[in-house]
Amino acid sequence: MKNVTLILDDGTRFTGRSFGYEKEVAGEVVFNTAMTGYPESLTDPSYAGQLMVLTYPLVGNYGVPPCTTGADGLPTYLESGRIHADAIIVSDYSERFSHWNAAESLADWLRREHIPGITGIDTRALTQILRERGVMMGKILFNEEDFQTQRHKDTEETISVSPCLCVPNYGSINYVDRVSCKEIIRYNEGAGKKVLLVDCGVKANIIRCLLKRGVEVIRVPWNYDFSGLQYDGLFISNGPGDPDTCDAAVQNIRRAMTDPSLPIFGICIGNQLLAKAAGASVYKLKYGHRSHNQPVRRVGTNRCFITSQNHGYAVDADTLPADWEPLFVNMNDGSNEGIRHRTNPWFSAQFHPEACSGPTDTEFLFDEFVRLVAPKS
Repeated sequence: MKNVTLILDDGTRFTGRSFGYEKEVAGEVVFNTAMTGYPESLTDPSYAGQLMVLTYPLVGNYGVPPCTTGADGLPTYLESGRIHADAIIVSDYSERFSHWNAAESLADWLRREHIPGITGIDTRALTQILRERGVMMGKILFNEEDFQTQRHKDTEETISVSPCLCVPNYGSINYVDRVSCKEIIRYNEGAGKKVLLVDCGVKANIIRCLLKRGVEVIRVPWNYDFSGLQYDGLFISNGPGDPDTCDAAVQNIRRAMTDPSLPIFGICIGNQLLAKAAGASVYKLKYGHRSHNQPVRRVGTNRCFITSQNHGYAVDADTLPADWEPLFVNMNDGSNEGIRHRTNPWFSAQFHPEACSGPTDTEFLFDEFVRLVAPKS
């Protein structure tokens, strides 16, 4: 294993060993506290542009499932057709793996997809820095001697850059445009109910959850003007990056909201885009929510749910118009976890009700949405 260095934007350095593909990458360094699910997390498009730190100490011990595709055209076991995270950083990589569904090791998968992996990092210390100072840009270097030369080159070639590493700031890039589909894709054609899905970086299990409820899914690019399409319900998917880079989606959603009877459901960045279409604002969290154990409470009740989350931005609930209200609230920090319209069938969740790999305590939200959808023909 070759030595490799992780440099944070504040100058902090961590040295570890490479177990993935050897290439220099830069991205926003974020941490995930989940104990399982690294194949699903790595293939979640919401991790585009990020260097993923896993706080659970042992990673790789159950390998990676086969990258197969089902009859519906969706990945059988993963959340998309490729790895979207720019790198994975762990404390202890397990070279040996054992699982009934394992097809290859995590290291072999990373090398095949040209994704760096670092082991031997003190992820506890790294996570403490990110919690105290907030997420920041980082760079993975295999030859630190060339760093100053590369810094000079990067400064000349970029406009919006982080101050220390001279790499593009995470929020300045429209990652949704990078991961969204480029053309219309239809699933389960001919079903009675038609759901139009705005693909901001949709996870495969979201589509699976819709399909198993017997609806047709019309998947369109994030900035597609769908006003000319026929559909019965609007779904806004999860996705990466800053929602302020997605104004085209906001304008399309706002036009759809001229029909007060149209059911609308958004997840993750879909929650933020729906809020922006309503007139509210969003803000960047200090270090985000990325885990399988975020407690949320349904507003107006004492019902709490354990949820899976992966987001770095949140809706400012204080900016919601009078005809909107919070639907869920985070029990750890009080941040917004969903909104709803007081009279129209429009609602959203900041967390992942379809969470794969788990928990699925709130998957009933898909049932609530599909019940609202009625065929127009």
